[in-house]
Amino acid sequence: MTSNMNHNHATPRAIFFDLDGTILDWQTGMEDTWLASIEKHNDGSYDSLKMQELVRKRREWFWDDPERAKTGRLDLTEACRVIVRHAFEDAGLTAAGVAHRIGEYYREQRRELIAPYPGAMETIAAFHERGVRLALLTNGEAANQRGSVEKLRLESYFDCIIIEGEFGIGKPDERVFRHALEATSSTPETAWMVGDDLDADILPAVALGLHAVWVDEAGAGLPDDAPARPNRIVRLISELL
Repeated sequence: MTSNMNHNHATPRAIFFDLDGTILDWQTGMEDTWLASIEKHNDGSYDSLKMQELVRKRREWFWDDPERAKTGRLDLTEACRVIVRHAFEDAGLTAAGVAHRIGEYYREQRRELIAPYPGAMETIAAFHERGVRLALLTNGEAANQRGSVEKLRLESYFDCIIIEGEFGIGKPDERVFRHALEATSSTPETAWMVGDDLDADILPAVALGLHAVWVDEAGAGLPDDAPARPNRIVRLISELL
């Protein structure tokens, strides 16, 4: 996509990165992990593949609601418990304890298995070495997101790390972006926002005048009803180099 903000396209002073879906590949292996947890805790009262499908439908139900999603991302383990418990109820089962253990085990495994996209860490390191000021803007619970930050040792690259569960507010609240601008001594005209969420990452960035880069990992293209148009679209952040 051709940029309409050439003043900060080539040499940004600062780049703000989202975490999940931008740096971290949170989707690959997700279904396999759900199935593994369902199978591990199967006491013979359900068919694992059918339960996996019920869990998938309940995940969509849970995360499609903005209020549930806002609460759920601040306690992912509890969100998983709720999702599986409802899936069990859909199957006519009342074993809430088993349902909760499935959700808890799933979260434990995902924390261990989640990994960066190819080239993501190298891209961040390259911008850091060039002297670009970097900020990490991520929604979610403090312990989970901080765990990812520590696992990847992101503190060594980022001048500013804003985690919703620590900061008290999350994207798309403009205060998150304004704090990052101040922390990186940059202005909207000299900063990029890079993220995969059109509502949380791209819309506020465009509203504030940042150069907005949308990560379309699936290559699906910008939907007709997109809330904002990014200045650039990439499949992986390694393309930024």
